[in-house]
Amino acid sequence: MLVSILISVGFLLACGLVLAGLLVLAEKKILNYGTCHVDVNAGRKILDVEGGSSLLSSLAEQNIFIPSACGGRGSCAYCKLKVHEGGGLIGPVEEPYLTPEERQDHVRLACQVKVRRDLQIEIPDELFSVSRFRAKLVHKKPLTHDIVELRMELLEPGSISFEAGQYVQLESADYKGHESVMRGYSISSLPSDKNHLELIIRRVPDGICTTWVFDHLKEGAEVSFSGPYGFFHLSDTDAPIICIAGGSGMAPIWSIVRDMKEKGIARPTTYFFGALTQRDLFFLDEFKQLEKDCPWFQFVPALSKEPADSGWTGERGLITDVVSRHFPDASKHEAYLCGSPGMIDASVAVLTKNGMPEQNVFYDKFS
Repeated sequence: MLVSILISVGFLLACGLVLAGLLVLAEKKILNYGTCHVDVNAGRKILDVEGGSSLLSSLAEQNIFIPSACGGRGSCAYCKLKVHEGGGLIGPVEEPYLTPEERQDHVRLACQVKVRRDLQIEIPDELFSVSRFRAKLVHKKPLTHDIVELRMELLEPGSISFEAGQYVQLESADYKGHESVMRGYSISSLPSDKNHLELIIRRVPDGICTTWVFDHLKEGAEVSFSGPYGFFHLSDTDAPIICIAGGSGMAPIWSIVRDMKEKGIARPTTYFFGALTQRDLFFLDEFKQLEKDCPWFQFVPALSKEPADSGWTGERGLITDVVSRHFPDASKHEAYLCGSPGMIDASVAVLTKNGMPEQNVFYDKFS
């Protein structure tokens, strides 16, 4: 009896998959939308695209790269843009990610808008400078048990310009039944090194892209990415700085702080690095040297699950508690945060409670 039920369930699931495949085929092949015109930024560019695909992929085919960290599933909400005409109704996947103000302002998720007719859209001017790059992986270095550093030499184009704090979207290769995906990773290298790019990447369990990076990507291989993206960078003020980031969230902070050193920006800066135990720490020697070279900089690692008898003499506890102990009054500071949504939200709550104006908090949430 149980076997019969399982066979029936399996048959129904198979039928569902076949039906879904047929619907996709009908969308792309049977329904012929012809050539659609996409008016970008009131005539700045007029694109001719074949109807039936998502606006996100249609723009990418025209070398206009909109940020996306979820592979077009509608779960990251990075691909927001304005669709003034032709976008159709807002779909159920989009609804949770759009505020009432955004809906009124014609904001949509590019991955969820199907190109079925002529469109009028608006994107930030900065995205016109985003390019696709080919590079060679020249170095892959383990930093901890679950974090690696990638160093790439640019091939085409041969150089890149970016601001410290920005990110790129790395494209994985096909492997073991997984199709290529794009994922966003913050740049850890210096803007002054225009011929190379470095990334700090943490393994995500069952993550398609990070599994490719850790288990399949070899030194000497050619890789592709697009960028630069993002508005997470140092502000033009004299306010002292509090940085909070753990794990691979160190990447943009590592770039920003060293860029400050190169440019002679000596704003008092304290970087709080949260980790579980000592095996999650890296770049300790590099930060010690940075402290010696830059009297305005202080590095404060804090461990939340380090054994009591380990001999660790540094800070212990949740990183938010450590920050609060060091800065009970943060009213005159700016903060730069990078990490998971939970860490970001908790840090913002502590900083604003300790007097920091919310507009002085800048962050990059990992999806």
